[in-house]
Amino acid sequence: MSNLQNLKIEGFKPLREIVFENLREAILEGRLEPGQRLMEIQLAEQLGVSRTPVREAIRKLELEELVIMIPRKGAYVADVSIKDILEVLEIRGVLEGLAASLAADRMTDEELDELELISYQFKQFYQKDDIPGMIEKDVEFHDRIVNSSRNAKLNQILQGLREQIYRFRVTYISEYNKAKELVEEHQAILEALSQRDSERAAECATKHIENLGSHMMEAVLKDKEGKKEITPQEEV
Repeated sequence: MSNLQNLKIEGFKPLREIVFENLREAILEGRLEPGQRLMEIQLAEQLGVSRTPVREAIRKLELEELVIMIPRKGAYVADVSIKDILEVLEIRGVLEGLAASLAADRMTDEELDELELISYQFKQFYQKDDIPGMIEKDVEFHDRIVNSSRNAKLNQILQGLREQIYRFRVTYISEYNKAKELVEEHQAILEALSQRDSERAAECATKHIENLGSHMMEAVLKDKEGKKEITPQEEV
């Protein structure tokens, strides 16, 4: 838990919300790893707060299924099963395709220009082998398309799906030895959107997610095989 730091209390948010957001971010970014025990006292000390907001945050994280409570054991960061990942990717592929199809008809020229810039920046980061930069621009690329679909419900659903597998984003991009394909796939989506070809945009976006999904599964399986799996129940 050494990756946690004292919180900066800013604005008018309740302390419990600030603690919750910090812990949630740490889980999604992999700083708190699946299977890791969450000790209230240690977390409170590292964040510079009392145990009460930490306890409340853990309960809220449990409701989001990011934390599991083991009777007589305590709270642990929830793992994500291979089945969970596959199901999320199946749904996301279809919905990203729908978003691209809608965006082809609804994107403004200014939004297309923004998407082209994001695509260019992604390529620049790829050429520099800048993984954090690639991740940031990949998120922006997909967000730009989904936002341009002008469908708030679709945006909300996709955001939830992405967060469920966000923890594996660093793994599958950093180990992706065919990252050039990501650049090419982004370009194909961009061209379809520029041509206002909704069918082609949907096809390219769906295929893009399917390809990412295939590699993500390889990376996750490799990662799991390389680690000695210890479940919370086995911990002494």
